[in-house]
Amino acid sequence: MIYFCKMQQKIVLIGGPGTGKTTVLNELIKRNFYCMPEVSRAVTLKAKEEGIDQLFLTEPLLFSKMLLEGREEQYVKANLLAEEIVFFDRGIPDVHAYMNYFNTEYPAFFIKKSAQYTYSKIFHFSPWKEIHITDNERYESFEESEEIDAFLVKAYSELGYNLINVPFGSVEERTNFIVNSLSCE
Repeated sequence: MIYFCKMQQKIVLIGGPGTGKTTVLNELIKRNFYCMPEVSRAVTLKAKEEGIDQLFLTEPLLFSKMLLEGREEQYVKANLLAEEIVFFDRGIPDVHAYMNYFNTEYPAFFIKKSAQYTYSKIFHFSPWKEIHITDNERYESFEESEEIDAFLVKAYSELGYNLINVPFGSVEERTNFIVNSLSCE
């Protein structure tokens, strides 16, 4: 498919941990779409290199500020690209959604940034027990993933986004669903 859009489409994949977002993003990359990877893994790995095992748990505000900066940098970078479609593995509103989940206070600029940097479409990946796994960077249980997901849905909905729910299925089926949902609006 070839798309000729007047404005760049910035498309976000959201959902709790372990819902298949990154796997689908990798499939989109294989299909030659421009994709921005998840920032939190890089932040987590950098902190581990500096001797902090779980930065989000030990210094959640610092971790979240680093995520916000990273996601803002990705958004600005996307604006400089000639790409008509750019996919993001999580968006700026994810940051304050997670802070709300952890009941952690944060500065007002977190919400302002979420309102300032807007996206074209939001694809939502619901928690899916059959594919949920934990690893060195993803330590949340399936139940925690469900709770986080509710905060993500709330954060994006409160910003006025209509979420497009990605059905369960193979990586190819989920990716096809997203690609077939693209259009210039």
